[in-house]
Amino acid sequence: MPLINRVKELRARHQLTQGDLATKVGVTRQTIISLEKGSYTPSLLLAMQIARVFEEPVESIFTIEEETN
Repeated sequence: MPLINRVKELRARHQLTQGDLATKVGVTRQTIISLEKGSYTPSLLLAMQIARVFEEPVESIFTIEEETN
């Protein structure tokens, strides 16, 4: 099941660059780029750090897309 995230949307709303967000959560800019593209699944710790930056619950930023058969 793919993980959907709102990182790019929230980052733009908070007027942060990818580099700004990366610095705040202690990862590289490339990690944020991969996360926004959906090619990287964050650890629980990273997801919680991102949620803290945006002052949002983790589950409002990261959701699992349900597969339909």
